[in-house]
Amino acid sequence: MNRRRRIYEGKAKILYEGPEPGTLVQHFKDDATAFNAKKKDVIEGKGVLNNRISEHIFNNLNAIGVPTHFIRRLNMREQLIREVEIIPLEVVVRNVAAGSLSQRLGLDEGTQLPRSIIEFYYKNDELNDPMVSEEHITAFGWAAPQEIDDIMSLAIRINDFLTGLFLGCGIRLIDFKIEFGRLYENDMLRIVLADEISPDSCRLWDIGSDEKLDKDRFRRDMGGLVEAYTEVARRLGIMSENEPLPARGPVLVK
Repeated sequence: MNRRRRIYEGKAKILYEGPEPGTLVQHFKDDATAFNAKKKDVIEGKGVLNNRISEHIFNNLNAIGVPTHFIRRLNMREQLIREVEIIPLEVVVRNVAAGSLSQRLGLDEGTQLPRSIIEFYYKNDELNDPMVSEEHITAFGWAAPQEIDDIMSLAIRINDFLTGLFLGCGIRLIDFKIEFGRLYENDMLRIVLADEISPDSCRLWDIGSDEKLDKDRFRRDMGGLVEAYTEVARRLGIMSENEPLPARGPVLVK
């Protein structure tokens, strides 16, 4: 059996060389990290859930014309994706005050923002992913002005879709982080959504109780992370009510 060539390993995922030119295999790990990996743990089943939730969301985004790197899910932990040149920015879309925004501006968590806010952070773990402005992005050549426009336009579309998707199953979308890449097709270049969208990268609160259904359960030592992610999967229709948690065996396969 041929050993797959590892292209890149991050905190929550591994990228392997794909079966065809221009493709990669994205593997979801069970590793949980917070505060730029200062806090770490392994939570069995988390990768399986994130793979399936992200697959569901990316399939729906593809269906409404949002360009993404996602091709298809391969198995419980892996996806086939298009190889893209990642833009070194984390794009955070905020609808409700929480996390670092509450801390920076002294806002009570849960405060509805006057409008959705888009923030940019430079992807650099050694610098703790500092917030940057459009001026920084263009001055240092991380993205061109037209690319920033494309990113912001896509971020707004994704936010509108996700807000409705989660609202329909009783979940309030507080904020989320996304990444983008450059996809080269022949002589064409376009900006596409990359990475993942899952409870690892979103803040998701139950509408009725404000119960947290996201990685804040790990950040804040609340426990029950797999149970919360499983609840999100069930509400999205990915898992049935009587399906066991992924940590208990090979489940979530269609």
